[in-house]
Amino acid sequence: MLDLPRLLLQLLVVLAAARAFGWLAQRVAQPRVIGEMVAGLVLGPSVFGALAPALAARVFPPDALAPLAAVAQLGVLLFLLVVGLRLDLGALRLRAGAAVAMSHASIAVPFALGAALAPLLPRELAGPHVSPLAFALFLGAAMSVTAFPVLARILEERRLTGTRLGTLALAAAAVDDVSAWTILAGVVAVARAGAAGGAGTAVLRALGLTALVVVAALATRPLLRRRLLRHGGRVDAPDVGLVVVLALATALATEHAGVHALFGAFLAGTLVPREQGVAAALATRMEELVVTALLPAFFAFAGLRASVALIDGAALWAVFGLLMLVAVGGKLGGSAVAARLAGLPWDESLGLGILMNTRGLMELVILSIGLDVGAISPTLYAMMVLMALATTIMTAPLLALVERRVRSADGARAAAVAR
Repeated sequence: MLDLPRLLLQLLVVLAAARAFGWLAQRVAQPRVIGEMVAGLVLGPSVFGALAPALAARVFPPDALAPLAAVAQLGVLLFLLVVGLRLDLGALRLRAGAAVAMSHASIAVPFALGAALAPLLPRELAGPHVSPLAFALFLGAAMSVTAFPVLARILEERRLTGTRLGTLALAAAAVDDVSAWTILAGVVAVARAGAAGGAGTAVLRALGLTALVVVAALATRPLLRRRLLRHGGRVDAPDVGLVVVLALATALATEHAGVHALFGAFLAGTLVPREQGVAAALATRMEELVVTALLPAFFAFAGLRASVALIDGAALWAVFGLLMLVAVGGKLGGSAVAARLAGLPWDESLGLGILMNTRGLMELVILSIGLDVGAISPTLYAMMVLMALATTIMTAPLLALVERRVRSADGARAAAVAR
C-alpha cells in the first residue's frame, strides 16, 4: 500500500535540496543541473546517510523507496522524450566534415578504451551474471556518452551557441546522442540475452527492435505530421497528451523487445516533426515540469543507490583514478585530436574536446540502466557516478582557460597588426 505522507516528505526534501544546490552551483559558475546532481548524491548514503543515519533511514527507508523510484523513472523517461524532441535532426543530415569526424572520434576512442579497460578491472566490479563481452561493451558505451542537454545549456550561458565552436559542438553532440543510444540499445539486448538465452535471443531482440523502429518511422511519423502540423505550428494540451502517450507506448514496446524503456521514449521524441517548430514547442511546454519537479527525483534515487563508502581502500581508488584517466583522455583527447586533424586551431580543438567531455545527466541515465540490467556492480556504479560529476564540473573552468587563451592570442595578433 502506498505510504503517501512518506512519499510527499521524500519529494519535499528532494526538491528543496535540488533548489538549494542548484542555486549554489550557479553561484560558482556551474549549470544548475550540476547542483541538482550533487544534491542527489548528498541525500544518499555517501553524505546524509553517513552523517545522520537514523534520520536518513526515517526519510528514505530502503523498504519504502518503490514509489520514489517510480516517480524517478517517469521523470527520466519524460526527460528522454524531451531530449528526443530537442535533437537537431538537421544537424545529423546536413553537417559534414569536421562535425561528423569529431563525433565519430568522440565515440570510437573512449568506447575502445573503455572496452579495452574492462578485462583489466577486478571481476567483482562487473555484475554477478554479466558476460565479459556485455561488461566490456557497457563500459565502452558509458565512457563515450556526451550530455547534450547540459552541453547546450553551457554554450547558451557562455554565449557560444552561434559561434563556430558552439555550432560544431552541438552538431557533434547530436550525432553522439543517436550513436550512444543505438550502442546502448545493443549492449542492453546482449546483457539481457545472456541472462535469458544467449546469442539466439540477442538476434531475435535485435530483429524485433529493428522492426519496431521501421514501423514507427513509416507508420507513426505520417500520422504525427497530419495531427501536429494542422494549426501552423501551434500546439495545445491534447497534442502534448498525444506525444506523451506515444512515448509511453514506444517505451513499453522497447522494454518488451529486450531493450530498456528509456530508448523508446527517446525514439518517440525523434519521430515528432520538426517543421513549424512543433517539436521545439512541445519540448518547451513539457520541459519546465519535467526538469523542475520530476527529474530531481531521479537524481535523488540515483544518489540513494550510490555509496562512496563502497570505494574502500587504495586499490579501488586507484581503479577510480584509472577510470577518470580513460574517461577524460578518451573523450576530451579523442575529440580534440580529431578536431585538429579536421583543420581547427589547437585552442578551438581543445575547447571542443572539453565540451564533448561533458557527461552529466546522460551518464547517470546510462549507469542506472547498467545497474538495473546487472551489467555493473554497486561499487563500479558509485565510481562512475563520481566520474560523471567530475567530468561535468571540470567543463566550465577548463573552457574558461581556453577562452582566456583565445582572447589573449587575439589581442596579441591585433597588437602585431597595429604595429
